[in-house]
Amino acid sequence: MALTSEDLSTVYSLLQSALRQDDAIRKPAEATLAACENRPGFCSCLLEIIASRDLEHQSDARWLASVYFKNSINRYWRIRRDSLGISDAEKPHLRRKLLELIREENNQVAVQLALLISKIARFDYPREWQELFPTLLQKLQSPDVLMTQRVYLVLNQILKELSTKRLAADQRNFAEITLQYFDYTWHHWCADTQGIIQGLSSIIRGTESDHLSTDQEQTLRLTCERWMLCLKVLRRMLLHGFQSDAKSVQEVGPVKEVCPKFLHAVQSLLHYRSLLTQALVLQEFVEKACLRLMKILVEVQSTHPYSFSNLAVLPPVLEFCYAQIAEPKERRVIFEPFLIKCTIFVRSVIQCVAYRPNKAGRVVGQTTPTMEETKGTLARQAEEILLVLLGNQRLVLLCGILVRSYFVLTPADLDEWALDPEAFHHEQDLIQCKEKLRPCAESLYLALFESHRELLAPVVVEILKQALEGCPPAAPGADVIITPALLLKEAAYNAVGAANYDLHDYIDFKSWWEGALVHEIRNQHPNGRILRRKVAWLLGKWVSKIKDDMRKPIYSALLRLLGDSDMAVQLAACYSLQNLIDDVHFYEDEFLEFVPACLELLFQFMRSAQEFDSKLQIFHLVSLIIDRLGEKIAPYVGKILSFLPQVWQDSEGQSLLQIQVILALQQLLIALGPQSPICYDLLLPILQYSTDVNQPDELNMLEDGVQLWQTTLRNAPIMVPQLMDLFPHLVAVMERNFEHLSTVMKIIESYILLGKVEFLRSHGAGVAKILDIVVGNVKEKGMMCTLPVVDALVQCCPGDAPSLLAGVLQKLVLLVVSGREEPDLVRASAGAVLARVFVQNSAFFAQLTSQPSLSLALQQSGVAVPDQSALFLFFDAWLDKVDSLTTLLKRKLCALALCILLALREPQILDRLEQIISICTSVLHETEEDKNGVASGYVTVKTVPICSKEKSCEVYIADPINKVALAPFLKEKLQTCAALHGEAAFNAAMSRLHPSLLLQLQQLMQP
Repeated sequence: MALTSEDLSTVYSLLQSALRQDDAIRKPAEATLAACENRPGFCSCLLEIIASRDLEHQSDARWLASVYFKNSINRYWRIRRDSLGISDAEKPHLRRKLLELIREENNQVAVQLALLISKIARFDYPREWQELFPTLLQKLQSPDVLMTQRVYLVLNQILKELSTKRLAADQRNFAEITLQYFDYTWHHWCADTQGIIQGLSSIIRGTESDHLSTDQEQTLRLTCERWMLCLKVLRRMLLHGFQSDAKSVQEVGPVKEVCPKFLHAVQSLLHYRSLLTQALVLQEFVEKACLRLMKILVEVQSTHPYSFSNLAVLPPVLEFCYAQIAEPKERRVIFEPFLIKCTIFVRSVIQCVAYRPNKAGRVVGQTTPTMEETKGTLARQAEEILLVLLGNQRLVLLCGILVRSYFVLTPADLDEWALDPEAFHHEQDLIQCKEKLRPCAESLYLALFESHRELLAPVVVEILKQALEGCPPAAPGADVIITPALLLKEAAYNAVGAANYDLHDYIDFKSWWEGALVHEIRNQHPNGRILRRKVAWLLGKWVSKIKDDMRKPIYSALLRLLGDSDMAVQLAACYSLQNLIDDVHFYEDEFLEFVPACLELLFQFMRSAQEFDSKLQIFHLVSLIIDRLGEKIAPYVGKILSFLPQVWQDSEGQSLLQIQVILALQQLLIALGPQSPICYDLLLPILQYSTDVNQPDELNMLEDGVQLWQTTLRNAPIMVPQLMDLFPHLVAVMERNFEHLSTVMKIIESYILLGKVEFLRSHGAGVAKILDIVVGNVKEKGMMCTLPVVDALVQCCPGDAPSLLAGVLQKLVLLVVSGREEPDLVRASAGAVLARVFVQNSAFFAQLTSQPSLSLALQQSGVAVPDQSALFLFFDAWLDKVDSLTTLLKRKLCALALCILLALREPQILDRLEQIISICTSVLHETEEDKNGVASGYVTVKTVPICSKEKSCEVYIADPINKVALAPFLKEKLQTCAALHGEAAFNAAMSRLHPSLLLQLQQLMQP
């Protein structure tokens, strides 16, 4: 039922109730309002409440009405089949009324109205709302500052919405809006900039600082807000209203016009920022404005690099940013976030691919330049500008400034380090280059090295040399004073570590290590931690230079640092040890003597660490050591197992750390192999927990738990009751989804190889349930994971498994006979499984193919079933796909099944004699059987990456398929066939064979 004006009071009362603190009042009101959202007229009622001047003092209710209105638009503006929603007759009224309400005095409601209009514009512009932008443009003519400010607020939100639409038609619409609005917005912004600068100048002079009227203050505030909104609108138009000139190679004219003015505005505002020491609100606006302008310059350069490379744009902006970065610290007045923007701009210009000329030549005889040639010309022009602005002298100076000024730790950094070393270390690792000045400077430093390695590498080497001379390593027992020289040395070490790849050929690391670094770490004074940490970090960066006889001394040094009293030093040592152990030049024998001490120090560190990231890093190193040492970790397993339970207990609720424990256990099991049961006291409870689909961390841990389960069974020498009792968890996993199908099938196969008949009798129903869920409901990859499990079950338990899996086997028969949409490989492999049933339990197979339920299922799938069983339907369909089988074992299995088929007293056998003999002779040639009947083609051990090799080998040897020699078996069955059908009928069938096939058969049958 539609809402009308008579329901206004009811809706308003519900809004007021929804704002109450009392849940008993608020929740029923919220439920009623939610139920009204899809009723026609609801949005009109809300809009009347928003527009009501009598309710201006009830701004909360009006704001909530605007929020419900916005939610209704998101859900019901477009036509929906399940709801009446907002009718086409109501929409024009809502659009018209919203435009009338743009001049909203309440800021919160105004923002919601702007969002409302932008959401509708996304749906309706330009087809149903052609008057939107003309109306906005008309309202911009108003002298009312509040009105124009609100229009730009709406315009900014509309452009934000429309800029995300990527269809070509939508982008053309956006370009048309840009042409219509850009000039007007630009002139408005310029006028406001001039007015703001004049106002700031007046305030600084003090002529009006104490006498601004309330109206003047309000006007200045609104002008500043309008200026910022104009700037946002201009940004969206510049970035989205013109195609990037990197693609179109077409000059974007406004870039040349607006960017110099943006730069001039930045320079003017920065001047006033330093003078607005008393007007904090205005100072905050100036800082925000400078950051916004600098961000736009960065984005415009990135989006329109060729237009930005104009002589009127790139040189002054780059010169300005370079000057800000190169300004000595003691004279620097700009604030750090702005300096970050300047650094980002310089880095963006240096790394700009568009400013790197293409080396491609020009086609002979071609008169019109291609787009690539035009890009090359523009790139060379930009390159020439950069060569002038960033010549060798300036690059060298900039590199030195970055290292000597920006890389140096500040007093604030040292205080933060002293307060919480762990947090300090992780913050240094995780900070993004756009958040703090030092990481941003490091990013610029590396960008310089990308294209100027030969020029800058000697500069950094010289800085390192000067730092070493200015601050020689302290003696082991000497006091260390934090001096500028020491901090410069730390910065130089940082520079060498960050650019390790580029400096690889410029530094003799062995001499540096023996002459300085090894001495730095011997001094244990608390202030020495600054260099100890940096040296520990450096070793991890220069792993490629640490070889041969350097390895053991550095292992020893890192272990000393791992036992340092400062946690930041310990974490840096942990990082470097991880890099060294994970390196291609790591040799287990060199590290074995350090393993006991390393594990003990890591376990001690784990107990004292407080930060989650620290524990994760430590435990990752433990897992890596186990992985790299392999079987050689065995002597230290007891120590590791005594430590893991406490870690597991302490990490409750921290699934990422518990996953690390699971991964470590996997590595231990692989290393221990048949000795893995020594881990079971710890392993089995963890396995029980991590594979339980009902535990709270199931979403994070189940995958790793299932992998641990597979690894446990793969390395188990025998089946134990606890592992047997765990199987129901596997059923629960598969009942949820097929995400872990491949691993689950490998687990089941491992259970079969380990438990055989005992496993099947205990959990046969669960296995049958899993297979029944999977077969017929997964695609080719899933079926090819599942069929080997069915085959292994029949192979290991030929008496019990077929009857247990009757339903699954019937599905496979249907798949082979009527599964026309199934891939040939799947049908052939399914037939091979059924062939094994036929070979190892012929009586059951005859019973299976003669069941009425199978005949009914075949008929329902469109297959005509003869009066007798479906046996020949299966074999005829399967023989067409046998060539898809590629493994010798399956093809021999196929041949044996066909040999057994020859011994049936069925007249149809003789009709298929040629096809049967053709396949059998082909397999005989492939297996290269000798005249004694020994199958020489099957002497290799079957490689099964599921269980231990011993169990796989046992199952392989016990496979009856490998024990039967095909040639004598075929000869015997042919004789049986002749006896069953009579020599005359048999010889008549043989006479119909192709002469070459008959000749091959006679040669193979010779004694």
